[in-house]
This record gives sequence, C-alpha cells and structure tokens, in this order.
Amino acid sequence: MSQQKKSMFWIKFLSIAIPLAVAILLGLRTKLDLGEWVYNLPHVIGVINSLTAACLILAFIFVKQKKISLHKKFNSAAFILGAIFLLCYVTYHASAESTAYGQDDYTKYIYYFFLLSHILLSIGVVPMVLLAFYYALNDMIDKHRKIVKYTFPVWLYVSVTGVIVYLMISPYYIH
Repeated sequence: MSQQKKSMFWIKFLSIAIPLAVAILLGLRTKLDLGEWVYNLPHVIGVINSLTAACLILAFIFVKQKKISLHKKFNSAAFILGAIFLLCYVTYHASAESTAYGQDDYTKYIYYFFLLSHILLSIGVVPMVLLAFYYALNDMIDKHRKIVKYTFPVWLYVSVTGVIVYLMISPYYIH
C-alpha cells in the first residue's frame, strides 16, 4: 500500500473513530471516578477554544501576509490545541454528568442553536482539518488551498461557538 493510501486510510479511520469514541464516552451510564479535578476541565476547554480561535485568526493573517513560517506555526498550535481539547473533553464527559442549561426563556434557543451547530460542525471539521494538514505537510499546496477555503471558516466557527456555549453554560456548573 502506498504512503498516500495509508495516510488516507488513517484520515478516514480517525474521522469516524473520533466522533464515535466521543459518542460512546458521552453515553456511559456509569461515569468514571477520576476525582474532583475534572470539574475544572470545562474552564480549561473554554480557554483552549479561545486560544484555538486566536491561533486560527493569526494563521489566516500570516498567510495573507505571505509569512508562511508563522502561518504554519499558528496552524500547528491550533492543531495541538485541538488534540488537547479532545483529551480534556473526553475526560470530562467520561467522568462528569452533563450540565443542563439553566434558563427557561428565549436564551435556551440561542444556547441550543449554538450547541447543536457546534457539535454537528465539529464532527464534520475533523476530516477537513486532517486533510488540510496532510496536503500541507506533503506540499500539495493547491489541494491544501482548496480545502482550507471551507476548513478555516468551519474550524473557526466551531472554536468560537465552543467559547459561546461555554460562557452560556458555565453559570450552571455544579462544582
């Protein structure tokens, strides 16, 4: 099997495995007892989403300025933050019950709109990000440019809505 076919296999595998693993962990009937420290993770996740959005914006600015080295560094930072986010998110939801939104007014519709769009687009952005990085790392710049036209706004939306969802739900965390 060629290196490109192996890479595409792993991109497809991870694009399915990551959302599936998250769904399974979210659906655990018995949560893992990892200690009280996990109740700090939503705050860490909020910071990670904020930093990811900032990295994406800076990477966009730097590529427009043709500062490719800085563009790569900030996109790599966003990618690493995404991996850390995933670990924190899975750890939190595997060990803590979900928090319900505490308002019963029009704001719950805004909250659920952002939450639902955030979740759905976060699933779709995984293969897009993986492909964008694959193309960039393999110097397939034309393909990279084509996919990032869609990847960048979706990934930025997911990061920003992650912050919005966090800010809206954070007053209702129990711990």
